[in-house]
Amino acid sequence: MSSPPPLPPPSSLSHHETLRRTRVLSSNLYFDVPSTKVPLIYSSSYDISFLGLEKLHPFDSSKWGRICEFLASEGVLDKKRIVDPQEASEEDLLVVHPQTYLDSLKRSSAVASIVEVPPVAMLPNCTVQKKILYPFRKQVGGSVLAAKLAKERGWAINVGGGFHHCSADKGGGFCVYADISLCIHFAFVRLSFSRVMIIDLDAHQGNGHERDFADDRRVYILDMYNSEVYPLDFTARRYIDQKVEVKNGASTEEYLQKLDDALEVAGRTFDPELIVYNAGTDILEGDPLGRLSSNFRLELRLLQNLSDGTSLSSITPDGIVKRDEKVFAFARDKNIPLLMLTSGGYMKSSAKVIADSIINLSRKQLIDMSCT
Repeated sequence: MSSPPPLPPPSSLSHHETLRRTRVLSSNLYFDVPSTKVPLIYSSSYDISFLGLEKLHPFDSSKWGRICEFLASEGVLDKKRIVDPQEASEEDLLVVHPQTYLDSLKRSSAVASIVEVPPVAMLPNCTVQKKILYPFRKQVGGSVLAAKLAKERGWAINVGGGFHHCSADKGGGFCVYADISLCIHFAFVRLSFSRVMIIDLDAHQGNGHERDFADDRRVYILDMYNSEVYPLDFTARRYIDQKVEVKNGASTEEYLQKLDDALEVAGRTFDPELIVYNAGTDILEGDPLGRLSSNFRLELRLLQNLSDGTSLSSITPDGIVKRDEKVFAFARDKNIPLLMLTSGGYMKSSAKVIADSIINLSRKQLIDMSCT
């Protein structure tokens, strides 16, 4: 298995890397979580709601809260035991993002373009920061903290995050901050990890983290995606270590077989100390954005005109449950800490499917939802 060289000592780091390390070490995003909490991370601040504008995008912006509601109603989760993360500060975000990118988010028009909701451009930026960007920054804090909890408990789930289209200097596709890249850079410094595997099973290519780790041998990327839809980032595809392209209309059985084969190859090729699992549910049958065009904005316009309910995503809810089980079993069998991010999923039914999957993981003893 490939084993990248360990991190160089601080004395040999570049000025940029030294500054990054200093920011990570001074951050408050890592904090001690009592054993009475389960490693499931969520805040009511995740959910986006403002004058109905959230309804102008097909993404279910209350999905995160509804996942926890389903888990609580099934008696699987005590809400008092959920971990509430810190908001990522500007200093935290600068670990990956350049100041010029963060400054661009002070223009409402720039945020409107990233989240694909044009009326957002007309809002005062203070409102955009509070109602849109603050929820995203809280989710970033959850993704970063998840790595620490995964190391301590063996697993962690951030009921949010997975903004895999955002790279250090460019957002897009409803992804404003590069939480996956931030999570991994924090893990390099604070957890002393030197080998991380990203398993990205969202329907769309994870071009953001692929660009960020293009030349970083410490990160191994397995990306299984629909090659015929957004973002069609062919430059980023060159940086995928293990590319599994899934055609429109693939059956659940075909999909799960491809996943089995991919995990076998990944297990033989790379020996990670941490797995970041981007568990998008937009592969679910009927999901409108697992298909359509190569342009995200065009996808949204076409979505408004769909009347036949057709979709080229065809994975059943049970297929999603089995997919997640396979990834968690892969990590457990190799004794590798795993963190899960919920990422894409654009139907109201996604929240229930995710909750059902977490319940299944608990029943199969792949995660422990009890507390000491």
